Amino acid sequence: MNAPLVHPVDVDLYLDFLRCKMQLAKADGFDVAPEDINPAGAPHCQAIVRWALKGGSRAIFASFGLHKTFMQIELMRLVGRFAPGLRLIVIPLGVRHEFFAEAEERFAGDCAVKLKFIRSDAEIPSTEDGGDDTIYLTNYESVLAGKIDVARFVAASLDEAAVLRGYGTKTFQTFLPLFAAVRFKFVATATPSPNRTKELIHYAGFLGIMDTGQALTRFFQRNSESAGDLTLFPHKEDEFWLWVHSWAVFLQSPADLGFSDEGYVLPAVSVNWHEVPIDHSTAGYDRDGQGLLIRNTALGVTQASAAKRDSLAARIDRMSALLAEDPASHALLWHDLEDERRAIEAAVPGVRSIYGTQGLEANEKNAIGFKDGKFKYLATKPEMSGAGNNFQKHCHWAIFVGVGFKFHDFIQAVHRIVRFGQAEECRIDIIYSEAEREVRRNLEGKWAEHERLMARMAEIIRRYGLDGLPLDDVLSRSIGVRRHEERGEGFVIAHNDAVLEARRTESASVGEIVTSIPFANHYEYTASYNDFGHTDDNAHFWAQMDFLTPELLRILKPGRLACIHVKDRVLFGSVTGEGVPTVSPFHAEAIFHYLKHGFQYMGMITIATDVVKENNQTYRLTYSEMMKDATKMGVGCPEYVLLFRRPQSDLSRGYADEPVTHAKPLVIAGDGTERWSDGDRRPQVPDSGYTLARWQLDAHAFWPSSGERLLTTDELVRLGPKPLRALFQKVSEEAIYDFEKHVQLGEELAARDSLSKTYMTLDPPSKHPAIWTDVVRMLTLNGQQAFRNLEKHVCPLQFDIVDRLIDRYSNPGDIVYDPFGGLMTVPYRAILKGRKGQASELSATYFRDGERYCREAEAKRAIPTMFDMLGIADAGTAEAAE
Repeated sequence: MNAPLVHPVDVDLYLDFLRCKMQLAKADGFDVAPEDINPAGAPHCQAIVRWALKGGSRAIFASFGLHKTFMQIELMRLVGRFAPGLRLIVIPLGVRHEFFAEAEERFAGDCAVKLKFIRSDAEIPSTEDGGDDTIYLTNYESVLAGKIDVARFVAASLDEAAVLRGYGTKTFQTFLPLFAAVRFKFVATATPSPNRTKELIHYAGFLGIMDTGQALTRFFQRNSESAGDLTLFPHKEDEFWLWVHSWAVFLQSPADLGFSDEGYVLPAVSVNWHEVPIDHSTAGYDRDGQGLLIRNTALGVTQASAAKRDSLAARIDRMSALLAEDPASHALLWHDLEDERRAIEAAVPGVRSIYGTQGLEANEKNAIGFKDGKFKYLATKPEMSGAGNNFQKHCHWAIFVGVGFKFHDFIQAVHRIVRFGQAEECRIDIIYSEAEREVRRNLEGKWAEHERLMARMAEIIRRYGLDGLPLDDVLSRSIGVRRHEERGEGFVIAHNDAVLEARRTESASVGEIVTSIPFANHYEYTASYNDFGHTDDNAHFWAQMDFLTPELLRILKPGRLACIHVKDRVLFGSVTGEGVPTVSPFHAEAIFHYLKHGFQYMGMITIATDVVKENNQTYRLTYSEMMKDATKMGVGCPEYVLLFRRPQSDLSRGYADEPVTHAKPLVIAGDGTERWSDGDRRPQVPDSGYTLARWQLDAHAFWPSSGERLLTTDELVRLGPKPLRALFQKVSEEAIYDFEKHVQLGEELAARDSLSKTYMTLDPPSKHPAIWTDVVRMLTLNGQQAFRNLEKHVCPLQFDIVDRLIDRYSNPGDIVYDPFGGLMTVPYRAILKGRKGQASELSATYFRDGERYCREAEAKRAIPTMFDMLGIADAGTAEAAE
């Protein structure tokens, strides 16, 4: 079944292709000498500035108080010296005074700069070419409103850039194309991904390091039950963090880079949670209209907001009691609602406030006054003053008069006082109502995750430094695999790259190919660059398939079939810029790919999937969006089995060199003897053969017409959703289909709350043999994996699909081949079907598990039947039984 390598030159080309997959953050900036950098900056600032300028587009994720303001100004100053042009720093509202103060304090003499705050392009002199030392500042709001033509600038830095962390936000979607042409881009924040690790990739997208959708596919696995729930692939975790380190610096302390931490030790912090009671008489009603005696303590955002208003008086009382404990100390009073601000102003004499309708000038005046210690109490919202302000000089106490779900705003507010340069122990008091216990748990969980992320990156930078990471060496180790083979009486499987293994296989030795190819870069199964899922896009995937498909054609017997399982992919509008989810016609690309390599296209089998489950994964077909605009909604994505044939040797005849034959049905002659339907006497076979009726359905399309009724609502609603689904399918196969009755039945079930929202209850039936609606989705080897507590395959292939293809398109004893073996479903089913299985698999884990399944299949085949034990050669005749 195997032969020596066939095309060694092509193997070299293939390895070159794999090496080109490595995507590291490119360094396309410029070098500066240490003496060129402003000496007023701390040593760690000077090192980071040199690193960022060399990279050209980099992220500075430095902790609170590590001088991100200085570094951004210095980056813009040096860009102006080495690459003259307009330079821009985008800042949150209310923090421009911090930049002007920094420029005045640290930028003098040869390093002097001129900062100018602008609200629109009109404030840039028409003669300005970027040749002087002016660095422009503007707010995010001006950019979002289109008042600033970003394309005019050669360099830009985003201060408090965590606004980019939300992929679907207006800020990210607007900034990504606006800044695309800016040559030097930098981002700076102390909280790059306070909620989830995946938020980090949005900075890479903005900086031009890697497309965000590509990074999601490369590093994150999806929860198949819920859209948007992504976690790092365990086998990709190390590579992910090293990749991030190639374009971002995470710094918790100057000591992380080998510098002295003198003056950079965070103060001790005490965090105190204060729960206040609420008025349960306002608990309201449940969905059935029954009055509630007590409030639910597991609240979502909407319910928590209502509960917050009900607990306002109790929270203000607790705040007043806390202030009375230490009347001499200055305190920040954080709140979320305007009603809370007004209540604070009424309860706290001498308090100053920052709020939206007051105006930017007045707000900045109050921020500066509190920073300079001119008054004791400042009431403000985290979303207004939580970023960019440094209040640590005269304040070490913060009281959160309420809590919310926005952890980013919360942690930023905490660190207005908990930062380097703070001379006192900090006190954080957090007041919440008993109805907000879930909000507290949410905040504490995200806080812990934030600390884990920062610790992980601090570990990497301490280990490798800024420029010491040998990424080429680290990542190149993931190319290649040491081949390992296992074989039995009915199978040969190899732990190997699919291309390299196919090249070892003898020409024209395979009777059928059954495989589920990777869906381009939709999933990555291993940490290896050999992985076909480790590709940039569809074109890159098909380029790797160009090495495999010619080998599949070569090893397949002339006239035999390759059955290729594929599925189209949903492309989200926020990724493509289309604004609406569209569908990548992956199955169509596959057809033309295989035609290009010499296969004959024989048609496709459609496998219906559950549109309700698909929507839970993609949110593409939601009912609510359909109500707003039906043009946004397409249809669900079925799966397909594409049928391709290697041309037979003799093109003057349509038969395969070794035809796949099916037995004709037996008939009983007048004399009682069994004959074939063509009149020949033949020995009896164990089955009834291939009937004319089956041939007509296999060979001809069939469309059902409307007519008789389906089951009534009363007949179905009593069963419950799961038995209902099975019965509906069974009866639908026997009845004449009526679409309007189908819709009516679903509507009646929904009215009785019996239409499931997690899976499709009334699947549309099909009698067409090329549309398979009865595939058992859960009947895969993943069931055994779950039972044994082993790693489940990302995209398992169902037994039903494999069995039907093997029965239809191969002969007993044929080799059935799968280049992407996974858990070895195809060899496993081939053995049980009396064929021989052959496959390759790149994942060592899947390969080990798949070997066990193949040996189990051989053991099942070896178990003797009752007739074998009795020594009966032909169980079909009475004579043999006697």
